[in-house]
Amino acid sequence: MKVQMHSVHFDADQKLLDFIQKRLDKLETFYDRVTEGEVILKLNNKDGIDNKTVEIKLFVPGATLFSQEDAASFEAATDAATDGLKRQITKHKEKVTSH
Repeated sequence: MKVQMHSVHFDADQKLLDFIQKRLDKLETFYDRVTEGEVILKLNNKDGIDNKTVEIKLFVPGATLFSQEDAASFEAATDAATDGLKRQITKHKEKVTSH
């Protein structure tokens, strides 16, 4: 899957980008028709420890799936966002195959 990654106001290191790519590649085991993805990494100015935001958009035929999570680390936010997308992919796949 082709994934565009954007980090807002900072440069993400390659290790983080590889981690995100690996997580997104795992989603393809649930639905192999994901065409591409877009990831936006942001540092928030919010008080508290959950100041890192990950937004993930996945494009599948007929729909765009989206998940956004805040966490103390980008890795934790990515895990939470991909969990949400896993549910959305499963739901979308059931809807598509039931017609």
